[in-house]
Amino acid sequence: MNIRIGFGVDVHQLADTHELFIGGLKIESDLGAVGHSDADVLLHAICDALLGAANLRDIGFHFSDTDPKFKGIDSKILLADVYALIAEKGFKVVNLDCTVILEKPKLNPHIPEMQTIIAGLLHISDDRVSIKATTHEKVDSFGERKAVKAYAVCLLDKPNTNSL
Repeated sequence: MNIRIGFGVDVHQLADTHELFIGGLKIESDLGAVGHSDADVLLHAICDALLGAANLRDIGFHFSDTDPKFKGIDSKILLADVYALIAEKGFKVVNLDCTVILEKPKLNPHIPEMQTIIAGLLHISDDRVSIKATTHEKVDSFGERKAVKAYAVCLLDKPNTNSL
């Protein structure tokens, strides 16, 4: 058994000139996340967790925010590419545990669909993708709706190996 733990975090500024994508879904909101891609904070945190666990650096190393080919890209494509990178090294995703910090809109109604999207991209069952949503109780830039943040922790396994 060869298990690896990875941790990812991402933050994006919010603005009324952008759309809000979280967990592979477009969420109706008066504010959206600002970024080079679609700025899906949750998928970016997951990408970093997976890449970190496999010792493959980070999302910016693989998908530079100065490269025009990634301008406006759907982050589901990035996550699928990250999955291909970890699979190439022989890793499989055991599970994910994620938290999104956003004052509003409420994300809880969207979590089951996010789980299905993410699980499909990672070739795992929905029950291996935990997503929690919380507010920042109107404190600091997150609570004042100036930014959105996501954390992700993953466990990877490389089957058929005996060393850690």
